[in-house]
Amino acid sequence: MRQPNRVGREVIVKAINTFPFHVEDLSFTETILIMAIHQLGRSEFGDPSNKGKALTRHEAIDLLNNWVQNDRLQLHMKQVAHLMRQWAIEKEGLTDEEAWKWEMAGLLHDADWDQWPDEHCRKIIEELEKREVDPEIIRAIASHGPNYFGVQPETKMDHMLYAFDELSGLVHAYSLMRPERYEGMELKGVKKRLKEKSFAANVSREDIQDASSRSGINLDDLINFIILHQKNVS
Repeated sequence: MRQPNRVGREVIVKAINTFPFHVEDLSFTETILIMAIHQLGRSEFGDPSNKGKALTRHEAIDLLNNWVQNDRLQLHMKQVAHLMRQWAIEKEGLTDEEAWKWEMAGLLHDADWDQWPDEHCRKIIEELEKREVDPEIIRAIASHGPNYFGVQPETKMDHMLYAFDELSGLVHAYSLMRPERYEGMELKGVKKRLKEKSFAANVSREDIQDASSRSGINLDDLINFIILHQKNVS
């Protein structure tokens, strides 16, 4: 067996076990192989004739519970879902029906990561396409990691899911080290931890900055919004 093939498989295993990864920790070859594994290879998702269709809340929760056994991952997904809903209502002025589409994108964006990390997020996209879900929801999920999946965020829903994903995780990690959790949490405390690369090291600072820049929303405003709303999810 040729050595490059063996090395290639080892890198694939590393990709699966360390996603999301930090480019500075990898060789050029590893970076290229890992990014290739998760690239979706397309930019169109779902059937346009399914516009406006979404799972019911019961169906979405049932899918979440069946696919995600990890309690911490479930909490992350519920936190992002809540942030998406609140932003849609408060900042975008959307109706409850429209806000549910945003919430559903957040609730299911990592649904396949627990059991099928090597198929993230290909498997959940295919599942939602099979269930005839609105392409806007599917595309938001497909673009929540543009540097990994190769799908660029375009709509406001896309941008906000990308913006909340990593940053939500960092804020939650900060809350766990505070006796008061979210009570009394301040912007400066979060930003201090954001600068400490050893803190919540699996959270991509590069993605946080990139998502804020792409969305056109000040990072401080995003952090304050998360502090205000994420405390309500447990």
